[in-house]
Amino acid sequence: MLSRGRAGDAGFTLIELLLSVTILGLIAVPLGNVMIGFLHNSNETTGRLAESHDAQISAAYFAQDVASLGTRDWTDTVTPYAYLQSVELAVPAAGGLYPCGIWDAVIRLAWDDYPNGANAAPVQTRAAYVIETVSGQRQLHRITCAGNANPVTDTTLAHDLVSATAACATSCTGAGTALPRRVTLSLTIADPHSAQGTSYSVTLTGDRRQT
Repeated sequence: MLSRGRAGDAGFTLIELLLSVTILGLIAVPLGNVMIGFLHNSNETTGRLAESHDAQISAAYFAQDVASLGTRDWTDTVTPYAYLQSVELAVPAAGGLYPCGIWDAVIRLAWDDYPNGANAAPVQTRAAYVIETVSGQRQLHRITCAGNANPVTDTTLAHDLVSATAACATSCTGAGTALPRRVTLSLTIADPHSAQGTSYSVTLTGDRRQT
C-alpha cells in the first residue's frame, strides 16, 4: 500500500521574520531620508529658478526701456530739441511729469516714439515700474502709456517681491546734456519654495542709447 506523501513544512521561522523586518527597516530609513532630501532640494531649486527667471525678464524690459530713454522739447529750436527730464523716482500715481496708471511708481521712464513714421508727430511713451499686490502677493509690474496716463500694457515682471529701488548714475532729474546715461533698478525676490530665510537680490542696469 502506497503511503501519501507528507506535506512540506518549509517557511519562515519567527527569528527569520524578525531579522527580515529589522533589515528592511535599516534599508528603508536611509532611503526615506534620501527621498525627503531630494524633494526638499528640488523645491529649493524650483524656487531659485523662478527667482532667476523673474530677474532675467525684468532685466530685458528694463534695459530696453533705458536704452530708449529721452523725450525732447520739440518747441525748442535754439538748442535744438533739447532733452527734457525723462526719469522720475518714487512718484505717486497721479503726480509727477509722466503719470501712468493708478499705482505709485518705483521709477518712470519716458521717451518719444514714432509709431506712424519719422515724418509724423512723435508720441510720448511712458514706462512705469510699479508694485501691485495680487492675491496677497507683491509683484513688480511694467505699465506703459502712450501720451497720457491711460495704461496700454500691464506686464508682470517679478513675483514674491520684497523690495524694489531705483537710482541713476548721475541726477535722475537731469535734463538736456545732464540726462542720465545709466539707470539701475535693484530687486529683492523671495520665492516661498526657496530655503527659509533666504532671498534673491539683483541689480538691473540700463544704458541710454540716444545721444
